[in-house]
Amino acid sequence: MFYIKGKFYNKKIHLKPTQILTLGFAITILVGALLLNHPAATTLNKSPGFINALFTATSAICVTGLTVVDTGTYWSMLGKTVILILIQIGGLGFMTTATMVFLLLGKKITLRERLVIQEALNQFSISGVVRLVRYILLLTMIIEAFGAVFLSFRFIPQYGISKGAFYSVFHSVSAFNNAGFDIMGDFKSLTQYNEDILVNIVIMSLIILGGLGFSVLVDIINNKSWNKISLHSKLVIFLTSTLIVVGSIIIFILEFNNPETLEPLSFSGQFISSLFHAVSPRTAGFNTLPTDKLRHATQFFTMILMFIGGSPASTAGGIKTTTFGVLLLTVWSTVKGQEETVIYKRTIPTTIIFKSLAIISISLILISIMTLILTITEKAEFMAIIFEVFSAFGTVGLSLGLTHELTILGKILIIILMFTGRVGPLTLTLAFSIRAKKAKIKYPEEKILVG
Repeated sequence: MFYIKGKFYNKKIHLKPTQILTLGFAITILVGALLLNHPAATTLNKSPGFINALFTATSAICVTGLTVVDTGTYWSMLGKTVILILIQIGGLGFMTTATMVFLLLGKKITLRERLVIQEALNQFSISGVVRLVRYILLLTMIIEAFGAVFLSFRFIPQYGISKGAFYSVFHSVSAFNNAGFDIMGDFKSLTQYNEDILVNIVIMSLIILGGLGFSVLVDIINNKSWNKISLHSKLVIFLTSTLIVVGSIIIFILEFNNPETLEPLSFSGQFISSLFHAVSPRTAGFNTLPTDKLRHATQFFTMILMFIGGSPASTAGGIKTTTFGVLLLTVWSTVKGQEETVIYKRTIPTTIIFKSLAIISISLILISIMTLILTITEKAEFMAIIFEVFSAFGTVGLSLGLTHELTILGKILIIILMFTGRVGPLTLTLAFSIRAKKAKIKYPEEKILVG
């Protein structure tokens, strides 16, 4: 029931699943911003200002990691705990978290709620979505617990039991959820651990597991065989492995003689740092090398990795590996003169190809518009601006130092980019679109010249 012009109306407002997801993320961000805006959330015991609180809450919920203030020194234990909870909610997703609450309260999951879960987890049908949510929650707790235990072997001896334990839990949750938030202080991320094998391997493992996607992890656990897993899982595993291997080789070639990044390190340090920098931009945001000291070629390549991101139904952002893979396969099929896109003896439906092209097109248009506006509003080099845009859209969190220098308008634009990158450009577009009626007339075809 709602009230308009002196009359009460009892008509229910029916929201589409995409609208519910968008609204759910927005409300969660607003609640997080209000909590972080409280003076007790900062070490200075004064409000950080609503825009800064909103920026931080958006970055946490959208598991980005871009920060306008230093997380380690500016926020109090309360503030850090709020950020940690927001990261966990953002990584799991609004509907997964809501479903967890429903299950704990013994509430029955309705058909409408299952449809929203299906949309949130990017599944093809509603069959088994609640069971998948249970798997997701269990896997998350197990993986983050193991990550925290392994990190504690380094952090507890260094920081003491209580502080070291909190550091271990915080960075395990942040890494698995591909958030990129760190509490090391002074915006230095994990640069002090650039040759630490334990920290690097644990953080990279958490990032990769979080970026594969929950549906892929469940598929691997249930089937345990390459021949039995789905085409989606095969494509995700192949593309993720390829991007990591090829990415680390390219970064090593570009940076091995850079005196400000890889050159001073031992060979093992160079290897692990190259590998880490190939993993983190998709889309974790941790860095063991100073990002602003990387060569322009490496920064540009990093932007490509940030744009691709992780995989569907994961904690990562970007256009997703499968979207990128479908595009490459379609281009290759066109070059070979094939009418269908085929991989592993399976034909990819035309609807999937169109959806991939729509996601990439909307993403590039949004990035172009935001970059153009930010070049007007911000006094910074073009590379710093476009890097920030790619990082925000890909929910990565890497920066060339522009974030804490953004104007108020710049912060708002980056907030919009982070939100779009997490919810998904196509999901957000569909949320605000008008449902089109199915055409009753099929018009004749006519060719046009392209290329």
